[in-house]
Amino acid sequence: MKFTTFNIRCDYDQDGKNSFRYRRELILKKIAAERPDAIGFQEVLPHVQRWLRENLSGYTVIGCGRDADFGGEAMTIAVRNETAELLGLSIFWLSPEPYRPGSRYENQSDCPRTCAAAELLVQGAPGPIRLYNTHLDHIGAEARAQGLTQVLRRMEEDMARLPMPALLMGDMNALPDSPELAPVGDFPALGLTDLTAGIPVTFHNYGLPGEEPCKIDYIYATPQFKAERVERWMDEEDGVFLSDHYPVCAEVFLH
Repeated sequence: MKFTTFNIRCDYDQDGKNSFRYRRELILKKIAAERPDAIGFQEVLPHVQRWLRENLSGYTVIGCGRDADFGGEAMTIAVRNETAELLGLSIFWLSPEPYRPGSRYENQSDCPRTCAAAELLVQGAPGPIRLYNTHLDHIGAEARAQGLTQVLRRMEEDMARLPMPALLMGDMNALPDSPELAPVGDFPALGLTDLTAGIPVTFHNYGLPGEEPCKIDYIYATPQFKAERVERWMDEEDGVFLSDHYPVCAEVFLH
């Protein structure tokens, strides 16, 4: 099975030759070549979500925006129709009121944050799995810790209700040794490990000066998953990249 986390970069046509309109064909070509069973996208604006639905051949694309009117950035999940079946989807907000659209923690940025939780039946797996896709706050470290704790608590509740192998992926906006990622170890029943531990850098900013390259994108897995290969998609053509983040793809099996 193959799963990918992919921050696709908000499209305001702000990136010159790396604006979304110039990256689109490279994105389609890469996904067609790799054919992940599921992709967790972050920073998906409504028009980009429409484009994914219209152009990502062979995939079902689901998700909704994070704002009160369900607009804005979405945590989008794309499921490959040939190999995976979507059994259920739940969107919740990282906030004290997780089912109030647009809600957020007081100590975070003005941007609401969400998590998309999907249940999938993937070809070759002995049973269904859960996939959680999120994007933590870009300003507040405490808000990142709160949001991550909320996601982990939801995972623990889901596991208690009906045990399934689970993956947590997304842009955590935190370095591997950041205190806000410590909650991952506070839920021993989940037994999560970072499948991307060997990945050094995921955010690269197109190689432009101003922001230091760093690792902020992750795929965590419960113990039933074993990774055969984990790699970055570092494709680039004439200075045009897939995004300002390297998507990370994990090839895994259940044992």
